[in-house]
Amino acid sequence: MWKVWLLFDPRRTLVALFTFLTVLALLIHFICLSTERFNWLEGNPAATKAQASQAELFTPLA
Repeated sequence: MWKVWLLFDPRRTLVALFTFLTVLALLIHFICLSTERFNWLEGNPAATKAQASQAELFTPLA
């Protein structure tokens, strides 16, 4: 295994690895944010719609 590091510069290889993993993590998080199910910033829209419909059922008539 040590002969592999004779072929590649360890600093350049580790920087490239960390850069790739950072870009991959950001890509995965933005893909999750673009879906309705896994968007944690706007909350659960299905639950808020259900709560809104229940609130309409129990509002007193004036």
